[in-house]
Amino acid sequence: MTQTPATQTTESRKPGVLAGYRVLDCSIAMAGPFAAQRLGDLGADVIKVEPTTGEWQRHAAAGGAAGNEINVSFLSLNRNKRSVALDLKAAEGKAALRELVAGADVFLQNYRPGVAARLGVDYESLRAINPSIVYVSISGYGEDGPYRDRPGQDLLLQAMSGAMYSAGRDGDEPSPAGQYLADAITASTAFEGVLAALLHRERTGEGQLVTVNMLDALTTLQMQELSVFTVGRKAQQRSAEPHAHVYIRAPYGVFETNDGYVALAFADLHELGRLIEEPSFEGWSSEVEGWTRRDEIHAKTAAKLKQNTAAYWIDLLGGAGMWIGPVNDYAGLVDDPQIVHNGTFIEYEHPTEGLVKTPGFPYRFSATPPRVDRGAPRVGEHTREVLREAGFEDPAIDALLASGAARATEAAAAASESLAASA
Repeated sequence: MTQTPATQTTESRKPGVLAGYRVLDCSIAMAGPFAAQRLGDLGADVIKVEPTTGEWQRHAAAGGAAGNEINVSFLSLNRNKRSVALDLKAAEGKAALRELVAGADVFLQNYRPGVAARLGVDYESLRAINPSIVYVSISGYGEDGPYRDRPGQDLLLQAMSGAMYSAGRDGDEPSPAGQYLADAITASTAFEGVLAALLHRERTGEGQLVTVNMLDALTTLQMQELSVFTVGRKAQQRSAEPHAHVYIRAPYGVFETNDGYVALAFADLHELGRLIEEPSFEGWSSEVEGWTRRDEIHAKTAAKLKQNTAAYWIDLLGGAGMWIGPVNDYAGLVDDPQIVHNGTFIEYEHPTEGLVKTPGFPYRFSATPPRVDRGAPRVGEHTREVLREAGFEDPAIDALLASGAARATEAAAAASESLAASA
C-alpha cells in the first residue's frame, strides 16, 4: 500500500501501539466509526460489524461525494478495519457475533438507547460472555433522561450546546461551526475512554462499561467559556460588529484585505494603531478599551486592513510579533507549506477507489507510529476470514451465508490481501 514519504520508514512496519487488541465496531455514521478508526490507526484489529446491506454511511455520502463503490463519507471513517457483514436480527447472525465477542477486547456501539438490549448486545449480556470486555456506548444525550430518544444529530447538538451564541454579530442568526464538531469531539472522547479503560484493565484485569454522549462532550469542550458564565457571571454578549468570540477582547476575528482575508487576535492596541496608521488607538489599553470599545476597534481595524494585501499585513503585523495568519479554504490548507512539511495528508491505493488522499493522523509515536494497512472495506470483505479466526469451520460459514444471516464479498478480500502483501 502506497503511503506518503513521511510514513514510509522502517519504523512504520513495526506493530502499532495497540497491536494485539481486537475491537468490534458496531457503530454507524461518524462519531463511533471515527473513534474506531483512530484505534485502527494505532494498530488495533478493528472489525466492523455491519448489516448485510452495508452500514448506513455507505449509502449517505456527505457533500454528495460518491465513489466507484465506496462513497467518500464511508471511505474517510473506516480505514484500517475489516468488514464482517451479519444480520443481527437473525438468530444465526446474533450467535456469530457472540462468538466474536468472546475473543474481543473492545465493543463499540452507538445504537439508539434501548436497541442494544433488544438485540441482546447490551453490556450486561456481553459481559456474561466476556467479563473483561471494554464496552463503549455512544449516545446523543445520555443513556436515560428526558432527551434520551431525541436524534443525536450534529447540528442539533451544536444548537443546544450554547456555542452558537459565542461568536458572530449581535442580531444575526446563531451560526454553527464549519465542521461536524459534535461528532468529531464525541469521537475523540470515546477514543480517550477506550484507552483509559484498557489501561485500567491492564492494571486490574477488569473490564467495564464506558458511556459517552454528544451533549456532554460538546458542553465540557467549552470549559473556559462556560466557567466564565457560571463562575465569572459574564453573559454571552455579542457585538454589533462581527467578532469571533464573545469572551475575547478586540481585535479578534477575521478581517478582509484587498485580496482575501486574515485572522487577527490579541493585538496590542497601541502598537496596532501605529502599524496600521490608526491614531485614535493611541493611549488605549487593550484590557480596557479592548472590551469597552470593541465595535469601534473592529470597524476601524477593518477599514485599514482593506487597504493592502493579506501577505502585506501578515508580514508587517506578524513581523512585529502580533498574532495574525491566513484564512485558508481547503485548497489553501492542502497546499500549505507547514501541512506539506508535517505530512498531514496521506495517500494510498484502494482496491476499488484508486488513489486516495486524505487526512492522516493527529498524533506521533517515535517507536510505534500509526499507519494505513488497509483502506475502508467493502461490505463483508472479511466475513470468512474473521469467522474462521473465531473458530467457525467452512461448512458453518457457508451455512450462514446461504441463510442470509451473513454476507461475504470474496473478490475484494483477495484484492485487499494482494495489496497488503505488496506494501
